[in-house]
Amino acid sequence: MTYQELTGLSSQHLSFVTPYRQLHHDCVSSFKSLEKAAQDAGFALTIASSFRDFERQLMIWNNKFNGIRPISGNDGQPLDTSHMSDIEKVHAIMRWSALPGSSRHHWGTDLDVYAENTLPEGVNLQLEPWEYNTGHQTQFSEWLQENASQHGFFFPYNADRKGVAVEPWHISHKEKGAELMAMLTPDILLQAWKGVDLAGKGTIIKHIDTLFVRYVTNISKD
Repeated sequence: MTYQELTGLSSQHLSFVTPYRQLHHDCVSSFKSLEKAAQDAGFALTIASSFRDFERQLMIWNNKFNGIRPISGNDGQPLDTSHMSDIEKVHAIMRWSALPGSSRHHWGTDLDVYAENTLPEGVNLQLEPWEYNTGHQTQFSEWLQENASQHGFFFPYNADRKGVAVEPWHISHKEKGAELMAMLTPDILLQAWKGVDLAGKGTIIKHIDTLFVRYVTNISKD
């Protein structure tokens, strides 16, 4: 896999699985298998997010860091960032949003999913834990937890490891994800950020090694 593909700067490694959603070529058959199993179980498995390119991730990051978009706390409520230092903002953002270049969504191995047929009419999906723990996605989430591994997927953010927050909607292709994770390094991220207007860049670079360990490689294994 090329440096550009690894960091979301290229989409050559992707195939469309719906008119608007792309996955890594090597993950398509696994997804189709999971989708069929979900259908047989009565769930219309739907992708909320799959591949996300570098520019999209950069926009999300910069908007949060610069106060254009709210930064959520551990309770999902917006934080008051007016008195936060740059490194405090970086940690707060990385609980929910990856640094551009480091997102698993760049690889096409990871996707956020829900059951469209259990979403109440007129309700927009929020991708918040309550929806999957006690809300309209609970039954689907329980089924997914029990069956995802049979189709090659796992939950990288299945537990709070003091890095990325718990995301019960986020599944990853286990084999391909591990292969690509092994290729990503802090140096590759530094290369991807050259000439890029990344908010908080100086602070991020200063702490890149600890941030990389805490938020990029620090995942659940199943």
